[in-house]
Amino acid sequence: MHLTFYTDYALRTLIYLALNDDRLSTVEEVAQAFKISRSHLTKVAPRLSECGFIESVRGRAGGLRLAKAPSEIRVGDVVRATEEDFKIVECFSPDTNTCRIMGVCNLKGMLTEALAAWLEVLDKYTLADLLQQPQSLAKRLGLELESV
Repeated sequence: MHLTFYTDYALRTLIYLALNDDRLSTVEEVAQAFKISRSHLTKVAPRLSECGFIESVRGRAGGLRLAKAPSEIRVGDVVRATEEDFKIVECFSPDTNTCRIMGVCNLKGMLTEALAAWLEVLDKYTLADLLQQPQSLAKRLGLELESV
């Protein structure tokens, strides 16, 4: 399974916001910390807000913050909300499927089962689990944490 950059950036944004839970953070800060495209993050943040993972505060002193505690944000939920689709092979998409062995092949069923198991594993973990080393994470991102 391959995650898109969109999902990767969504998870990184959530990590950054969790490390900075005492203040609002901007998309620009997140982009600079991870050395990733600001324009890509400007597309990710609204989706995270729509899904209830973050809050967006408008205005001059605005920014982003988590809408829930890190322990309430499941990694699997973030992946489901940010991945466009889970069409692993052609036969997952009835609109474009031209597979000649559809209906007599067991591959689709196996891959469906594998995908469900993969998401089930991700559902066991939360954003809090990604923050097991907050000081080390903060240091790598150029942040100063007083206490976590």
